[in-house]
Amino acid sequence: MAMVEAARRAMGWCGAEEERETASRKAPGACPRCGGAVVATDVESSRRILCLPLCLRNKKKFSCSRCRRALVAIYSSSAAA
Repeated sequence: MAMVEAARRAMGWCGAEEERETASRKAPGACPRCGGAVVATDVESSRRILCLPLCLRNKKKFSCSRCRRALVAIYSSSAAA
């Protein structure tokens, strides 16, 4: 356990990105692999260098609730050129 704490402290000094889940809810659509329900998870990530917060970023990650596969959202632009 001491080794894990030492590694965590070392990552704080040289730069690391920490992620934590803030919310989770059902999203529209189905998994293309198994047909399971899609779950949208809001993730807050913070990047630190020398223990100082550099930036705070909010992301949304999608995954299947049945097969636990990470899904990628594909956005289409409907603007005509």
